[in-house]
Amino acid sequence: SENPSVTLFREYLRIDTVHPKPDYDAAVRFLERVGTDLGLACQKVEVCQGRVVLILTWQGTNPRLRSILLNSHTDVVPVFEEHWTYPPFEAVKDSQGNIYARGAQDMKCVSIQYLEAIRRLKTEGKSFARTIHLTFVPDEEVGGHKGMEMFVQRPEFKALNVGFAMDEGLASPSDTFSVFYGERSPWWIKVKCMGSPGHGSRFISNTAAEKMHKVINSFLAFRESEKQRLKSDSSLTLGDVTSLNMTMLEGGVSFNVVPSEMAASFDIRIPPTVDLKAFEEQVATWCRGAGDGVTYEFHQKCMDQHITSTEESDPWWKAFSGVCRDMKLQLKLEIFPAATDSRYIRAVRHPAIGFSPMNRTPVLLHDHNEFLNEQVFLRGIEIYACLLAALASVPPLPAEG
Repeated sequence: SENPSVTLFREYLRIDTVHPKPDYDAAVRFLERVGTDLGLACQKVEVCQGRVVLILTWQGTNPRLRSILLNSHTDVVPVFEEHWTYPPFEAVKDSQGNIYARGAQDMKCVSIQYLEAIRRLKTEGKSFARTIHLTFVPDEEVGGHKGMEMFVQRPEFKALNVGFAMDEGLASPSDTFSVFYGERSPWWIKVKCMGSPGHGSRFISNTAAEKMHKVINSFLAFRESEKQRLKSDSSLTLGDVTSLNMTMLEGGVSFNVVPSEMAASFDIRIPPTVDLKAFEEQVATWCRGAGDGVTYEFHQKCMDQHITSTEESDPWWKAFSGVCRDMKLQLKLEIFPAATDSRYIRAVRHPAIGFSPMNRTPVLLHDHNEFLNEQVFLRGIEIYACLLAALASVPPLPAEG
């Protein structure tokens, strides 16, 4: 009695693509099988050893027009099984229709919703001028560096002739649907403090710990100011402010030895409204203020701040928002607070929207007991079918002749 789309979703959830050893081969075989069943052309691109991007293509009637790209990632984050009510890779469905599995929200649901929306449109005999490509990429959950970041530089990506892309968003606990038109820039900074070493019984001057104390105070004072700014202005969302967290602290060799070096690592997410050069100068000022021998290095430094137009004059957004109005979907436009593969797509100058049609759903990505209700999942297929029909029917743009 289960809807076949739900059965397919649960089958995909049972494929163990969890880091650090995701079974990418099994995922690609499964998705290729579904694509072949739908009559979609299949292409596999190995962007580096062991990292394959699968492309499924529904050819449009006018291949010269720019295409619609539907992106999703196949990997999922680790689990702590002792905190789960049900085994996280069995896709158990409870009596309320909630499907529990790692990846239920992030983002295997979207992958299957794309495919099932295309199945529905093909069953209805529909065809569209614009080609629709689906890309299934690896390694998004570990930064996308061996996935989408490499893929967008490949000739196979350029050959897709992308006009507009959709990628993952977030669940929304309210009636509204979250739509993400940009992302914060992730900066991972490691600050090192060098100082005078010595015996732990003495008041040694100019120690690494004293300098680190000043560094941490400066960074966390800024964190508190941004936290208060978000709290005091109801018009702001998390994506509108800069988040900063100290995530690692290193140093010391023994209780009775004052170390000559200490290090602290910070995860910083910066909205596109912030001047990145000015922000780096602020970081440099904090480090200089802590004393001599204080340096910083980047382990990640995203400088792209492209955002996607949400003006009604933009033909892509007009098509997207028009469908949402017709379906009476309330949209909340936001800057994505974390990072997705959309940032790599925008960086090569293609508009991209982050959207996962999951309202009235708690945000449980990366959390214990991640689940999605089957009715919300099925409603998402209906929403995507309408969105794809509209986007793939956008009339030729001036640049397309």
